[in-house]
Amino acid sequence: MSRPDLVAAGLVASIVVWGPSPLAAQGLRTYVANGDSISVSLTGRPGDPEKGRAVVANRQVGLCLLCHTGPIPEERFQGSLAPELSGAGSRWSEGQLRLRIVDAARINPATIMPPYYRTQGLTRVARSFVDKPILSAEQIEDVVAYLTTLKD
Repeated sequence: MSRPDLVAAGLVASIVVWGPSPLAAQGLRTYVANGDSISVSLTGRPGDPEKGRAVVANRQVGLCLLCHTGPIPEERFQGSLAPELSGAGSRWSEGQLRLRIVDAARINPATIMPPYYRTQGLTRVARSFVDKPILSAEQIEDVVAYLTTLKD
C-alpha cells in the first residue's frame, strides 16, 4: 500500500523519535503524532482562544482566511479553497486539529495547506521563513484553542 492508502485505511502507526530530535536542534518543540492527531499540547498548556482568533483573522500571520471561510464577519474576502472553519470543533478533536495545523501533509500528502510547524523537506520557501516555522508552538496552541470553540 502507498502512504496515502495507509493513511486512509488508518494504518499509520505512531511516530516516536528516539535520540536527539531534529526538531529540538532547530529550536522547535518535539511532539508525537498518533495516527491522525497530536494529542499533547506543543507547549504543555492550553492555548488562548482569543489570541487564536486573532491569528486566524490576521492576513499577515496565519493567512488562514486566504483559503478558509470562518465565523469572522469583520474580515471580508474569505477563501473557499479549504474546509469551512465554522464547526471545526465538532468535526475534529483537539489533537486532530493540532496535527492538521502542524503538518497536514502527514494526513494528506497532496494537501495544499502549508505546514505551519515543519521546516524540513520544503520547496519554494520565502527567504524569511527558511528554517523557521510559520507559527510558533504558542500560536498553534492558540489557534487550536479557538478552533475547538467552533461547534456550529
